[in-house]
Amino acid sequence: MPELPEVEHARGLLESRLVGRRIQDAHVAEDDIVFEGKTPKEVRAKLVGRTILSAERHGKVHWLTLDTAPHPVFRLGMTGGWRFEGDEPMPLDASAAAVDRTWPPKFTKLRIVVDDGEMALTNARRLGRVLLRASVRDEPPVSELGFDPFASMPSPAAFVAQTKGRRGNVKALLMDQSFSAGVGNWIADEVLYQAAIDPRRKVDALSPEELLRLRAQLEAIVRLAVEVDARKELFPKGWLFHRRWGKKPAAKTLDGEVIERIKVAGRTTAWVPTRQH
Repeated sequence: MPELPEVEHARGLLESRLVGRRIQDAHVAEDDIVFEGKTPKEVRAKLVGRTILSAERHGKVHWLTLDTAPHPVFRLGMTGGWRFEGDEPMPLDASAAAVDRTWPPKFTKLRIVVDDGEMALTNARRLGRVLLRASVRDEPPVSELGFDPFASMPSPAAFVAQTKGRRGNVKALLMDQSFSAGVGNWIADEVLYQAAIDPRRKVDALSPEELLRLRAQLEAIVRLAVEVDARKELFPKGWLFHRRWGKKPAAKTLDGEVIERIKVAGRTTAWVPTRQH
């Protein structure tokens, strides 16, 4: 599922291809789930003729700011992605063996036409959303999100303060979008692995030192993943990411530590018991 780095990649793609351009046409699929009950005619009427001023993101949500409200807001869901006509598609699923190179791509929900081409939004499982919002940051879903670890990481003191009164385990905290927007399963596991913290630990039992270690790793992992444009092959070889997938009983880290899989916060969790305490 796309997490913060993948969505930042999508935002950057929109920025490079669409910002400053006028929407000449929009092809909208009939899908009352993805478009929140809006008809193709309604969505198209709000887009065509508008000029795109900026492409923005908070957590896993990204949007285009137009010269006239409402603005289109996008959630990629598990399988959503953007592609500009003629560009090589980027696989978002770490296990994907192949990518779709047809045009328009399969499962296209929206095509935005500008003067030099088209941008297509695909959504195979219909778990993503295309929303229209008059004031994006002041309305759900963005108004309900916590800090963005890449764009608005709290200071160390503020981070510790925001954990006060939080109950439950630390993995659930990291994945709570009202706490840290954009963190999903693999980022949470990577942060806890590199911070050497057991994912089952209770938040209120973590020491200030452990919380600061958690913050430092969250910031570093997200920033590096964004800097390499979410290209998984460019992640450091020692990251748990490269060995956390699947159910191989003999899976080990680069250093030879055994990787175990358990359920935490309702999600399959990869962790290293000899390292994480």
